[in-house]
Amino acid sequence: MARLTENAKGVYVIAVTPFTDEGALDFTSIDSMVDFYESVAVTGLTVLGQLGEAPKLTAKESRAVVERVLKRLDGRLPVVVGVSAPGLAPMRELAEAVMDQGAAGVMVAPPWTIRTDDQAFVFYQSVGEALGDTPFVLQDYPLTTNVTIAPKVIDRIIKEVPNCVMLKHEDWPGLSKITALRASSDKGETRRISILCGNGGLFLPEEMGRGADGAMTGFCYPEMMVGVVQAYTAGNIDRAHDIFDAYLPLARYEQQQGIGLAARKYVLAKRGVIKSAALRKPGAKLSPLDVKDVERLLTRQALRVQEIGA
Repeated sequence: MARLTENAKGVYVIAVTPFTDEGALDFTSIDSMVDFYESVAVTGLTVLGQLGEAPKLTAKESRAVVERVLKRLDGRLPVVVGVSAPGLAPMRELAEAVMDQGAAGVMVAPPWTIRTDDQAFVFYQSVGEALGDTPFVLQDYPLTTNVTIAPKVIDRIIKEVPNCVMLKHEDWPGLSKITALRASSDKGETRRISILCGNGGLFLPEEMGRGADGAMTGFCYPEMMVGVVQAYTAGNIDRAHDIFDAYLPLARYEQQQGIGLAARKYVLAKRGVIKSAALRKPGAKLSPLDVKDVERLLTRQALRVQEIGA
């Protein structure tokens, strides 16, 4: 499989990790999940992300999940693997293992201990050195990491850490950050790296308008993100917004802290993508009223999608 580069575009869906009702890895559902994501024309997959419940997996399980995904895809789509860890040694060990298995690149989030611009730069400089020639994604998700990385710091990382090839942009509000980063590369002050956006796609049309190359996030209907990116890339801005609007209420519901992933897995299980909607403990469960909310949103969404022919 070709390695991740600065030219990456499209939708790299953040994959869930399927478990049985008892909490064991469900490899059969990993296969069906991969098949589903491929069938809706995603560009690539990202596994072992925060909403892939990566912190709940053992090191052995993490490698097993990556191996199964890569085996199922057999090189047809690129796979990015989350390797964030408290220290550089375990991060490097997992990165080397998954790259040997055929991953296209890895993703690294900053540790919560970072407080200054210099600390953020030094951390990613160290990541670049530790990973050698492995291309990596800088995950900028201050809502979860509590680490804010200013555009000038990201510019510096891009200039001085050559194997940083992508920004996973999840700052919120963050549209001005995309504008600033693209201004730097447009002026020739930095390399132009790929920017794929997260936050469940909640701002995807606007992010595309600011210069993003697509999405790297999860949603129980990845067809929405694929449709928005394709329409926007083709210059059909109104069509991109129509598709987005049809799915927005459910995407918004998924962004709730605590039960958002449970809602996503519920719908994926309902769609037959995975067998069980279970999160590995500790994890949230939908209440009967939550399920009622989701079902109402699904009904209304189906009508809207039919209206616009999406």
